[in-house]
Amino acid sequence: MYQFSYAEVAQDIEVDARERERQALDHSIEQLKKADAEGPRSRAAIEAIYTTRSLWALVIEDLASADNGLPEALRAELISIGLWIMREAEAIRLGKSENFKGIIEITTLIREGLK
Repeated sequence: MYQFSYAEVAQDIEVDARERERQALDHSIEQLKKADAEGPRSRAAIEAIYTTRSLWALVIEDLASADNGLPEALRAELISIGLWIMREAEAIRLGKSENFKGIIEITTLIREGLK
């Protein structure tokens, strides 16, 4: 009978978590691209903004947790980026911006960093 070491299990959990984070970011990016194509007042925009804001609220909450294993400086930078994304999404919702491309670009960079 094979026994998994704690380190092996913890590493598998971390890999699974990163994959889920990538999938969530992929979903947000796809919705943002559709919203960009259909316009800031479309149903797609409403859904993309809701998904993006919800996702980044969760990410920021996780990054702010003392249990998060990332270095503090990196966590602070990612929180700052997340807050910017949430502000941009809110500006689109309020009709003050149409900056889907900026959110898509930054989110894509963050997603690529998870590899």
